[in-house]
Amino acid sequence: MAATRVYIARLAGLAVLGPDGESIGRIRDVVVAVRYDRQHPRVHGLVVELPTRRRIFVPMLRVTSMEPGMVTLNTGTVSLRRFQQRPGEMLALAQIVDSKVRVADPELPDLSGVDVFVIDLGIEQIRTRDWHVTRVAVRGHRRIGRRREVHVVDWKQVTGLTPYELGRPGQDVTRLLGQFEGLRAADVAHMLRELPEKRRVEVAEALDDERLADVVQELPDDDQVDLLGHLEVRRAADLLEAMDPDDAADLLGELPTGERESLLALMDPEESEPVRRLLQHSPDTAGGMMTPRPIAVTASTTVAEALARVRNPDLTPALASIVFVVRPPTATPTGRYLGCVHTQQLLREPPAHLVGGIVDTDLAPLRPDATLGAVTRYLATYNLVCGPVVDGENHLLGAVSVDDVLDHLLPEDWRETEQREGVAAP
Repeated sequence: MAATRVYIARLAGLAVLGPDGESIGRIRDVVVAVRYDRQHPRVHGLVVELPTRRRIFVPMLRVTSMEPGMVTLNTGTVSLRRFQQRPGEMLALAQIVDSKVRVADPELPDLSGVDVFVIDLGIEQIRTRDWHVTRVAVRGHRRIGRRREVHVVDWKQVTGLTPYELGRPGQDVTRLLGQFEGLRAADVAHMLRELPEKRRVEVAEALDDERLADVVQELPDDDQVDLLGHLEVRRAADLLEAMDPDDAADLLGELPTGERESLLALMDPEESEPVRRLLQHSPDTAGGMMTPRPIAVTASTTVAEALARVRNPDLTPALASIVFVVRPPTATPTGRYLGCVHTQQLLREPPAHLVGGIVDTDLAPLRPDATLGAVTRYLATYNLVCGPVVDGENHLLGAVSVDDVLDHLLPEDWRETEQREGVAAP
């Protein structure tokens, strides 16, 4: 049986089906028109994410039923125009949930004058078939020895939910962050781009440095620069330290010289030094694209030790595909480069054998001034996903991987492209 009263948080992620059961997409948010007079806001419609990741608007009048696990429309024909938030509209999950409010309910005197947080909104269909936000679920601060109680009150008894108050900084992000749990960094980056700027910054400030670094590296260049500019300068430097050096160098390369130097000065010298080296090279050369932290070992390293390095979960699959053998030191710029050992070869050798006995010395390394075209041909010629970069004295400087090359070969706006032709929906 179709529900006439539901809670918005339970709608997030539900499948949206057409009248014949065909899948259209999944609900990502609910659009409501918040009023200044504290009357029940009208629900305008749903933000639905298509399999291509494009987000569209579906009016509530198109909704036939809301059932556990799915929402059904009265038509399979919907506008594919990208959703654009209009003046006066608010996103329930992105902008209203997690707001700090106060409740004036005579039956809840303990909440009088106390700050509480919105954790959900109840919407209800009225006689005209319109949907309105009628209920607000709130939760207060946890008291010592007691669980935080959840109270459901009428929208009219809540203050702090006008467009002006919702636009003020300092909003909590607990529920919003919950939507990101378990997602890949690239998917979180896509969701972050869909948020209003205020909420985007609040989420960024709430994420820890490592998680934020992973997400920022998946944003388009302009969005990276914009987000970095909204962070306090010390936090911005911490973020750059947590990023991969080549990605940090790319981001810093987009900034004015003075701002770039200020941030580099705030970074830990051990983190800033490889970034400074990368900034010396043109971004579309091997030296500008490489990562300065490949797997580098000495000839006396055992196969077992080399494989232990390969298992590092922080390595990309491309970097984990090959181990470079050098004379000490193994930190870049290393001692003399001796050759490489492919991970596949390591897997075929006894664990106690030394990598010095299986080094491939025939693979010519790249020079840091190798152009993008030269690097692309190099990887294609030798069927590699990662290749070494050495200087004139044959010291290993870093490694260029196929993902670095693709970043430069794809159109500049490829991260903003919604269409994922040939990719199955998750």
